[in-house]
Amino acid sequence: MKTCALLCPALALAGVSLAATLPSASGAPAVPPPAPAVASVLVPEDHCQVPCGIYGDRMRIDMLMEDAATIEKGMEKIRGLEEAGNANPNQLVRWIMTKDQHAAHIQEMVASYWLAQRVKAPAGEEGVEKYHQQLTLLHGITVAAMKCKQTTDPAHVARVRALALEFSRTWFSKEDLEHILSHHGSQGG
Repeated sequence: MKTCALLCPALALAGVSLAATLPSASGAPAVPPPAPAVASVLVPEDHCQVPCGIYGDRMRIDMLMEDAATIEKGMEKIRGLEEAGNANPNQLVRWIMTKDQHAAHIQEMVASYWLAQRVKAPAGEEGVEKYHQQLTLLHGITVAAMKCKQTTDPAHVARVRALALEFSRTWFSKEDLEHILSHHGSQGG
């Protein structure tokens, strides 16, 4: 039976099929499979991208640092389970998945919040250097988050944190930066 899964992945995720409209080999209408009882769709938790003007930049840094802490704990647990030798494979898989999900969340936040909505190219020559610095720092955060997925080396988490604080120094007012550093300054690696 043919479905639209290849052409319409979103419809396939929702359990929608075009099978009822496609004839079977005998020419009779095909009977579609029952729709799944439970469907889950991953929805990014980042800003909605509607131009509402409501942004929580400090909160995004807090979220990034929380993701980094979860990644670090996941790495510690994974290394501990591997060192134990007789690790429960379910626990190992769960920690790997958690670590990778939080690293992916960092990447998604950088792309859909900071790069797509907040960091803007300057209209003229003024601000170009700062803009390039911000792009470089955000790219570095994304790469470090990717490396967090690939390994259990805590140096990559430290790099995420250090780059996030360095980006914060280019973005926030003095008061906001003081707030961020008072909460996360010692996590900068």
